[in-house]
Amino acid sequence: MSRYDVTVLVVAKAPVPGLAKTRLAATVGDQAAADIAAAALLDTLDAVAATPVAARVVAMTGELDRASAGPEIRRRLAAFTVLDQRGDGFAERLVNAHADAAAAVGDRPVLQIGMDTPQVSAELLGACSQTLLGAPAVLGMARDGGWWVLGVRKAGMAQCLRGVPMSTSETGALTHMALQHNGFDVTLLVDLHDVDTIEDVDTVRDVCAPGSRFVHTTRMAGV
Repeated sequence: MSRYDVTVLVVAKAPVPGLAKTRLAATVGDQAAADIAAAALLDTLDAVAATPVAARVVAMTGELDRASAGPEIRRRLAAFTVLDQRGDGFAERLVNAHADAAAAVGDRPVLQIGMDTPQVSAELLGACSQTLLGAPAVLGMARDGGWWVLGVRKAGMAQCLRGVPMSTSETGALTHMALQHNGFDVTLLVDLHDVDTIEDVDTVRDVCAPGSRFVHTTRMAGV
């Protein structure tokens, strides 16, 4: 399989009980929600690690020492370039993560994802990377109105996110508009369902690999 000259950037939060997946925690409890978030993060890291790209970066926030599966996550991160998130709001942290990734591993196209879509695979991320190499920008919408993946040809293009409200039902559409307003043609990728509430679990679990941590952990939690 050919290697894609792309940096995959994962923007992640340590799955600390009481701070992780708070909407899901309202139904299943803080510990179970953190366990599910940890499973989703580890499945995501496995998929990225198996994707044939030039660099793999994680922009991390939170205390892994307090996180569910913290030691396992720390071991998995050894295969990645790990950076601290910086900035006051989520949009600013995303912009800085792109810039910091470029400074750390080289200013090549950046494909950025989060940790809410454990169904991603190396094949899907490879296909997204290939598309990005032929387009100025790519965007994959999430079914809740946000987006699950953003790819930009140059890290500095992510500056357009500064004015985009994050974590709303219009974030995806507004991100698309911001990219276009800055003169970037956008290729839309496949839509995915991400995990925010208990209603999302079945939909995502149905398209995860049968042996994934997310499948095992959600079933163990009785979700």
